[in-house]
Amino acid sequence: MLDLLDVHTHTIASVHAYSTLREMITAAKEKGLSLIGISDHAPAMPGAFHEYYFCNFKVIRRDAYGIDLVMGAELNIIDFCGSTDLRQDLLDRIDYAIASLHAPCIKPGTREQNTAALIGAMKNPKVKIIGHPDNPKYPVDFNMLAKAAQKHHVLLECNNSSYTPGGSRKGSRELAGELLTACKKHGTMIIMGSDAHIDLDVGNHQYAIEMIKKYQFPEELVINNRPELFKKWISE
Repeated sequence: MLDLLDVHTHTIASVHAYSTLREMITAAKEKGLSLIGISDHAPAMPGAFHEYYFCNFKVIRRDAYGIDLVMGAELNIIDFCGSTDLRQDLLDRIDYAIASLHAPCIKPGTREQNTAALIGAMKNPKVKIIGHPDNPKYPVDFNMLAKAAQKHHVLLECNNSSYTPGGSRKGSRELAGELLTACKKHGTMIIMGSDAHIDLDVGNHQYAIEMIKKYQFPEELVINNRPELFKKWISE
């Protein structure tokens, strides 16, 4: 599978990550990616930088590194309506947003509540990706999620970190099949994300690819092989 982009990555601005912006970009270039996105955690995550971090991306020259660069954020969903933790005026300054459910920011609800939270977040036009939707701590209705993602022009993520043996989201591998089956049924596009917190993991989609092959998911519904389509996707 041709794999040319990774847009779920974290730098030292996420505090619990360990590489700089330049180190992450350099790693992406060395690994042959065509596009990298930086998506540091928004302020509700404990230890994350102040919201001002997201107000000055204009100083980052996107053409300076010899690789396409987009600057985003991983938003924390903070209620079951899908509200997130970055003001709209700051969202307007970034290229894209991932919206995710994280235990430090919202306690798991019922299947219906968790599904409503993710679908609610999709309604924000800046949210282009739902992060690790197959986290077993937050059970969801995958058919409803896939249908809503198709409707709202949102990508559902196959998160490599979730599928890594010994990772923090145990049980995600077992749920990946349900996610991919629902996306296949509804023609919903997905994206592989490394969720890299260090430069060594940039572009590492080994286990996500394993899941995609295991469940015979069609490659034409995986956006990672089309950087130009992704850039168009986040601009619409």
